[in-house]
Amino acid sequence: MHGTGDRRQRAQAGPERFDRRPRVHHPRPGAGDRRGGREEVSQPRPSRRPAPAVPDDVAAPIPRGRQAWLALLVMGVVIAAVIGAGVLVQKALEPAVPNALAHCATSTRIATHEFLGAQPMCITATQKLQATMTTTQGDVVIDLAPEVAPVTVNNFVVLAIHGYYNGLTFWKSEDWVVQGGDPGGNGRGGPGYNLPDETTVTPWGLGAVGMARVPGGAVNGSQFFIQKGLWPSPGPTMVYNRFGTVISGMDKVQLLSSNDTINSITIKVS
Repeated sequence: MHGTGDRRQRAQAGPERFDRRPRVHHPRPGAGDRRGGREEVSQPRPSRRPAPAVPDDVAAPIPRGRQAWLALLVMGVVIAAVIGAGVLVQKALEPAVPNALAHCATSTRIATHEFLGAQPMCITATQKLQATMTTTQGDVVIDLAPEVAPVTVNNFVVLAIHGYYNGLTFWKSEDWVVQGGDPGGNGRGGPGYNLPDETTVTPWGLGAVGMARVPGGAVNGSQFFIQKGLWPSPGPTMVYNRFGTVISGMDKVQLLSSNDTINSITIKVS
């Protein structure tokens, strides 16, 4: 095994104003008035220009210094909102965590799939742990074995509950094995650290789950495999940290290919 609408309101013009100045009858003496020698003459009333319209609310111009300060404030709010949304999305992608594992934290993360060191221990060897791996072919249920591989099981559990495996491919699929957990998708990737050897007397066979390793090198920190057929002769020649057994979904395992991915892994404690 190799490790790797704004609906813009348009200002509408108001109704066109017409000059409809009222006419008043201004009496003055004249021959045309038979009753008093006065004649009624219509004359225009002096025009009065309406006062210019003023908006109800007129904002005073903002000083330049304050404009810059406000721009920075708005930018800060936008950045904070984007970061907050990213955190919420990340949390939404992480599987639900049982209360018994709520204290399980990762080591310092330096990239999405890379850490400064191995994961802190947060499980016990006496816990009954079960992993349900949801794949593009269906669910695969794995009984984990902390009593024989506590460090490996702890590592798998911590990575799983923090969404490390979500979206990763089964980059290797052969007639006897399927392998995944490589963020690079080529067999050369890992979380930035290795695992110690954890030997077991449990024989390898159909449904066995172990960790991959570089030939002659260390056990990879994230890549795991599931045995789905007979191990080619002469069989395992190195320690592969067997840490679980498939108890349901082997028919789904048989269907997995390099085109399939891990959607999520949830952990159950009983």
